[in-house]
Amino acid sequence: MGRIEPHILKGFRDYLPEVMVPRVKLLRAIASVFERFGFEPLDTPSLEYAEILLGKLGPEAEKLFYRFKDAGERDIALRYEFTISLARVMAQYRDLPRPFRRYQMGPVWRAESPARGRFREFWQCDVDIVGTHSLLADAECIAVDHAVMQAVGAPEYRIRFNNRKLFAGLQERLGIAEGSTMAAAVRSIDKQDKIGREGVRAELEDLVAQGKLTTAQVNGILNTIVVTPEIAFGGDPVVHLRERLADSPTAQLALDEIEEVRLNAFRLGVPESGVLYFDPSIARGLDYYTGTVFETTLDDLPRFGSVMSGGRYDGLIGLFAGEDIPAVGISVGVDRLIAALEELQRLPAARASAQALVTVFDNAGADYAVRVATMLRDGGVNTELWLEPGAKLQKQMKYADRKGIPCVVVTGPDEQAAGEAALKVMATGAQQRVKLDALADAIRAATPQASAP
Repeated sequence: MGRIEPHILKGFRDYLPEVMVPRVKLLRAIASVFERFGFEPLDTPSLEYAEILLGKLGPEAEKLFYRFKDAGERDIALRYEFTISLARVMAQYRDLPRPFRRYQMGPVWRAESPARGRFREFWQCDVDIVGTHSLLADAECIAVDHAVMQAVGAPEYRIRFNNRKLFAGLQERLGIAEGSTMAAAVRSIDKQDKIGREGVRAELEDLVAQGKLTTAQVNGILNTIVVTPEIAFGGDPVVHLRERLADSPTAQLALDEIEEVRLNAFRLGVPESGVLYFDPSIARGLDYYTGTVFETTLDDLPRFGSVMSGGRYDGLIGLFAGEDIPAVGISVGVDRLIAALEELQRLPAARASAQALVTVFDNAGADYAVRVATMLRDGGVNTELWLEPGAKLQKQMKYADRKGIPCVVVTGPDEQAAGEAALKVMATGAQQRVKLDALADAIRAATPQASAP
């Protein structure tokens, strides 16, 4: 057999250790936030029957499914996100406690065009609250969003939120008869961050050309919902919309819910200024959203897209369960968030899992080195042990430097005789002799970032 050329599918990537180490730390920090809010882990299969996934996300999303027949001729698809699988779980396991709080972390797949921070296989981290209509649950999701951004060290960010009932109210006010037409308009509105207000106008005018909207209806949408950033972020657009949509009970209900969610989010610790913004142009393109929707973007990378998003979806689970089961959730786009933090130089600096490399001076000193490594591991210090006695100390030092291991522990004859070790901090070159019972604390003090969860 000839040599096989090593290459990888477009839109996919390998995660080498220097990428995975900060990534795993980030995932641990996110999971810690989820558990602090009382969410419990759940996992579901990567593959589902296609009929489970189809008809819930909207035509634009379903174009991106990885769908195929397996060896048994079953029609299956890779999961596009976690929410539909959660809906299936809730219908299948009726004795789960409600409200049911769960988090799930893992890969999802979308056959979309790769772009900056966007891949065809990527990780999501979701939290959902199932089984309550309470808007306090919506506010909890926003509070989780804020806590995650804080935990991962994100710089300035905006959590923008809206309510899908506002679009229903606008449809009511403008007299748009067909729900499918309004859904198409909402999908166009959802693209405003990418295509701008004029791009939204162009797509809405296509609906005019098709005889689905009138020019007056397009202007009503643009002047009411697709507002300028100055209106969205300056002052309070709730007042603006209460006046414009005064004759729509559905819109007034949406604005009532928006105000309640905002107040509860503040009570849950989200800052009252600089973080949470009501933005009536936030739509979320997926068809299953029914109420509150939210998206988070980084101020320094506004065109990077949302790094955390979600909303309320009160009708989805009922499609499987045959009963009304309300739900709300939010998802972290881990790969996009990591790519953004990397671009902003905000990722953890650690490139290695180990905080220290214990060197082996020679064959005679191997037993002492093994004892030191075991003691450090028992003391909670991530420790790599050199495995080839007899190698020159310089070679071991170069190995630690190449891997990015922050500390090297030298266990030569002099150190062994004194019951000590020599600790070298690679970043500074500083070196000190340390008693073994103080060695773990000395390493932790020298590697605070590596010691953090």
